Amino acid sequence: MSSFDVVIIGSGPGGYVSAIRCAQLGFKTAIVEKYNSLGGTCLNVGCIPSKALLSSSHHYAEIAHFADHGIEVSGDVKINLEKMIARKQAVVDQTVGGINYLMDKNKITVFNGLGSFVDATHIAVAKADGTSETIEAKYTVIATGSKPSSLPFIKIDKERIITSTEALALKEVPKHLVIIGGGVIGIELGQVYLRLGAQVSVVEFMDRIIPGMDGALSKELTKVLKKQGMKFYVSHKVKSVERNGDAVVVQAENAKGETITLEGDYSLVSVGRRPYTDGLNADKAGVKISDRGQVEVNDHLQTNVPNIYAIGDVVRGAMLAHKAEEEGVMVAEILAGQKPHIDYNLIPGVVYTWPEVAAVGQTEEQLKAAGVAYKSGSFPFKALGRARASADLDGFVKILADEKTDEVLGVHMIGARTADLIAEAVTAMEFKASAEDISRMSHAHPTFAEAVKEAALAATENRALHV
Repeated sequence: MSSFDVVIIGSGPGGYVSAIRCAQLGFKTAIVEKYNSLGGTCLNVGCIPSKALLSSSHHYAEIAHFADHGIEVSGDVKINLEKMIARKQAVVDQTVGGINYLMDKNKITVFNGLGSFVDATHIAVAKADGTSETIEAKYTVIATGSKPSSLPFIKIDKERIITSTEALALKEVPKHLVIIGGGVIGIELGQVYLRLGAQVSVVEFMDRIIPGMDGALSKELTKVLKKQGMKFYVSHKVKSVERNGDAVVVQAENAKGETITLEGDYSLVSVGRRPYTDGLNADKAGVKISDRGQVEVNDHLQTNVPNIYAIGDVVRGAMLAHKAEEEGVMVAEILAGQKPHIDYNLIPGVVYTWPEVAAVGQTEEQLKAAGVAYKSGSFPFKALGRARASADLDGFVKILADEKTDEVLGVHMIGARTADLIAEAVTAMEFKASAEDISRMSHAHPTFAEAVKEAALAATENRALHV
C-alpha cells in the first residue's frame, strides 16, 4: 500500500494548488482525480473555456464597430462555431497539460479514479477499468468542488434543457436562448451567444441580475446588456420548463402573480452550484456534512476529524477558483506549522462580460444594513481619455470609504479591464489604505486605472479632477 503525508481528493484550482504547495513544503503528496483530465470544473468546463468563448465572441462583436475606427471590412463575415468550440478546447487542453507538467515537476503522484474514504486514514481509488487501489494518508484535503444546481421540477436533458457544461459545446447558435438565472455564469454565457446572433432572455427570481454584487453595478450592467439586445425578466419565479421537440417552453410568474411564457430552442439552467461530495463516503471517515451539503470546517479549514481538511466550493463561502487556491495554500502551510490567514472580505468577485464587472469588500447595501457611516466617490469611464481613445465608454469606478477614518471599505467597478484593475483595490485594502492614500498614488496617463484614482479623489472631499 502506498503511503503519503498528504492526499488531496480533487484536482481543481484548490486541489492542484494545495498539492503543489504541500510538495514545496516537503510533504510526500498525492492527488486523486475521478476524471482523466486534471483541473476540475474551472479548467475543463468553467473559468477557462467560458473565457475562451467570451474572447472569441468579443472579437466577432467588435467587427461591427471597425468602421468607427476607419477599418473597412468587405465581404461576408461568418461565424464558424465548430472552429470556435475547437479553439476553446485547445485552450483547455493546453492549460490542463500545464497542470500535468506541474504535477511531474513537483513530484506529486496522480491517481485517476473516484476517491472515497475507507476510514480516516485510508482512501480507496476506484479506477475506470474496474480495479481499485487503497492508499494511506496522514492528512487528507477534500477538494471535490461543486456541480450545477437545478430546480426540482426541471428535467435537464443536456440537449435542449442544458447546464453551463453543455452550453460550452453547442453544435449551433441558438435562435432563442432562455436563461434561468441572472447570476455570473448565466450572464457571461448569455453574452457569448447574444454576440453570435441569438436572441437571449434572462429570467431571474431576484429583483436584479448579479444580485450578490453592489446594486449600482447591477443597474449599469443591465443597461448596457439591454442596449446590446438582451432581454430581462427580473422578479420572476420559474414555474415550469417543458421540452416539445426542438422547442423549450418556460413559464414564469411575476410579482403580480401574472404568468409569462417564453419559447426558445434552448434553455440554460443557471441557478447556482451545489457542493459535490457524491461517492466520497465522508461518513466512513466520520466527517460531518451540513444540511446544505457542505463539508463542515473550522476557521483553519479543518473538519471535525483532526487529520482531514476541506477547501473550495465544497465548504462555506464564495464558489470562486481563486478563493479555493488561497484555501489550498493555507491548509498546506498550516500542516507545515505556519500561521497563514485569509481575509474573506478581500476575495474579489468578477463578471467577465464586456464591460467587465469587478468588486471587493462591502457593498453599499451591506454598509447600510450594518449601520456603517460611509462616504462614496464615483468616476465614469466616459470621462477618461483612454476610454474615449478605445471607445470603451460604459461604466464607472465607485469607492466606499469610512466616513471618519477614510479607510476604503469597498470598491465596485464596471468597465474595460476592471477584472485586472480590481487587483489594485485588493492591494490597497490589504494594507488598510484610505481613499486619500489611493488618490495620492501616481497613475500612468492615459490608462483605465486613472478611474480608480479619480474615484478615490471623489471620495476625498469630492476632489475628482476630470469630471
